[in-house]
Amino acid sequence: MTTIAKNTICLWFERDAEEAARFYASTFPGSAVGAVHRAPGDYPAGKQGDVLTVEFTVMGIPCLGLNGGPGIQQNEAFSFQVATEDQAETDRYWKAIVGNGGQESECGWCKDKWGVSWQITPIALTRAYTSLDRAAAKRAFDAMMTMKKIDIAVIEAAVRGK
Repeated sequence: MTTIAKNTICLWFERDAEEAARFYASTFPGSAVGAVHRAPGDYPAGKQGDVLTVEFTVMGIPCLGLNGGPGIQQNEAFSFQVATEDQAETDRYWKAIVGNGGQESECGWCKDKWGVSWQITPIALTRAYTSLDRAAAKRAFDAMMTMKKIDIAVIEAAVRGK
């Protein structure tokens, strides 16, 4: 029997929930694909035996992928925010998402090929724009506003006033 989490993020996919879950599990540590459930009967978006839902975790967060069919689009109102330790980790996640059919956005945001939004956010950026030195915080924030993928060296230079 499947253990049901008390609170789970449900992501609607047209038909690729299992592919997305496997991509997330292979990209992010602490992620895994759990049970794959097949439809016990025909439904508006599929047939009996099709993958209906996929249980998975993304960096420890329980999720359920639903193959709900067309008509519902992901948007930026929901995103995964991934705190990265350094530029190499930032670059690795950015490349994995954007390089796998995704697209760049602004200020560290990108979308994967299924339309799910991701914020690839270096810890250095968060520390910079939340600094008690409000002038340094503003310089870091202003620098971030010019970026797609975050460049930690540029953020740190902005903090120093360079």
